[in-house]
Amino acid sequence: MKKLLIYLKDYKKETVLAPLFKMLEACFELFVPLVMAAIIDNGIDNEDVSYVLKMGMVLVVLGIIGLVCSITAQFFAAKAAVGFSTQLKHSLFKHIQSLSFTEMDTLGTSTMITRMTSDVNQVQNGVNMVLRLFLRSPFIVFGAMIMAFTIDVKAALIFVVTIPLLSIVVFGIMMITMPLYKKVQAGLDKVLGKTRENLTGVRVIRAFHKEEQEIEEFEESNQTLTHMQLFVGKISALTNPVTFIIVNVATIALIYTGAVRVDNGFITQGEVVALVNYMSQILVELVKLANLIITITKALACANRIESIFEMHSSMEWAEDNESQVECKKETSESNAVANNDAETQKGAEYAVEFDHVSLTYQGAGDESLTDIDFRAKKGETIGIIGGTGSGKSSLVHLIPRFYDATKGCVRIDGKNVKEYGMEELREKIGMVMQKAVLFQGSIRDNLRWGNGDATTEEMNRALEISQAKEFVESKPGGLDAQIAQGGKNLSGGQRQRLTIARAVVRQPEILILDDSASALDYATDAKLRKAIREMDGKTTVFIVSQRTSSIQHADQIIVLEDGQVVGIGTHESLLESCEVYQEIHYSQA
Repeated sequence: MKKLLIYLKDYKKETVLAPLFKMLEACFELFVPLVMAAIIDNGIDNEDVSYVLKMGMVLVVLGIIGLVCSITAQFFAAKAAVGFSTQLKHSLFKHIQSLSFTEMDTLGTSTMITRMTSDVNQVQNGVNMVLRLFLRSPFIVFGAMIMAFTIDVKAALIFVVTIPLLSIVVFGIMMITMPLYKKVQAGLDKVLGKTRENLTGVRVIRAFHKEEQEIEEFEESNQTLTHMQLFVGKISALTNPVTFIIVNVATIALIYTGAVRVDNGFITQGEVVALVNYMSQILVELVKLANLIITITKALACANRIESIFEMHSSMEWAEDNESQVECKKETSESNAVANNDAETQKGAEYAVEFDHVSLTYQGAGDESLTDIDFRAKKGETIGIIGGTGSGKSSLVHLIPRFYDATKGCVRIDGKNVKEYGMEELREKIGMVMQKAVLFQGSIRDNLRWGNGDATTEEMNRALEISQAKEFVESKPGGLDAQIAQGGKNLSGGQRQRLTIARAVVRQPEILILDDSASALDYATDAKLRKAIREMDGKTTVFIVSQRTSSIQHADQIIVLEDGQVVGIGTHESLLESCEVYQEIHYSQA
């Protein structure tokens, strides 16, 4: 939690004023029993109506002042808490965006969503309650005890016994429930993950008539979460009855002691009422404190979960983050710089992408997903990548924009190791179309500008022509300004794929990667798309990942993968003669 408190630095004034006004409210509240004692002893006992009315007005004034202080404290506490959570969400979102695909795979989408929403909201509530009550409640408790000592020392000793007992109960329950609340939040992650899977895959679930099975699995996860919440709730629920029992027993003892003391003439009846009022105040405040402890416990558990995200750093180091090391390397190799520079320039001018004996093992995986991948792609070439499901096609192209780092060997772009590029510099060179077509809510124009924020209408239309999307875009009301639903749900699969291709093409990249991005297109549209890409201006190197030989048969090089290994490289004709895997794929589609 300490690491998260830096997000309160812009709200120092509010974090001071909120508890200050709550303390002022508490001070005025502590005077109320004394005023009541005065009314009983001096007003009612002497039948002095004017005194009773005068002191009654004092009670009203104390109430009004306390109300103003309370509202003011609530305003500052709410402002600080909401501002804190806003900055925390922005920082958390930015940090998540900085993580590599490896960390995102480890965390999982449902976990990140829970951290960004439920956990942050719990921490916000915790900050709000702490600013309002964390100082006020202990102040009232100990203030009431001190005020009791000013009335009668012997009667006040009951407070000395009662308050530690109550503290043991409250803090003991807190220590038990804190780890349990962590388990509850973890269970919430699982339920949220199952909910997300069902909502995103609802069409597949219905297609295979798996509704009942998914309902049963969801109910099982939800039931487990419910049992955990009930268990921790039962423990937390002990707080109120146990504290009430202790305080009521203390009140009985106080009334008995007070009666004896009044009978002996040591204190007055009004002072006994004041002592009972102070005990009642302690009861109310400790109940509040108990509820506050529960809220703080949840907030601390959630804060630790959020901190665990911040403590997770990207496994990739980019050149701009490691500039001093890069400069150091340059200085140590200065004697060879001139000769190497000429060689690298010639090499970089020839090859757009090089895989130099590259292997890849995903984090937590036992076996390699790619093994000893070695090939060269010249500038302007079209490279086809084909293989069965799970052969490593997507893993291979994900190494080019450095979504993952090779565990062995190295990947070069223009003769330069991808690890020596800055993130922005590297990604600017590449246009990537993922296997799953993802569009965002907004207009078609807005979605295309994700590829190039400065793209003109003419450039967008050209990209739409290449991707074979112009015809259906023009048929929509508004054309480029036609609205797209979240995820492109109001478009067909082929339309979504063509728009994602247009988004990549509009940035005019040096390297264009199409990761099985034409699977929903018919053969005629696919052929037109490939022809348009070949005729693109400039020397764009194109990587086409496909499971159809017809999509890559005109490629300059075709790389055939099986179980993460290259089993053939060549043209369509040469592979039909020499590569058994390619032959099997081709003839199965004939």
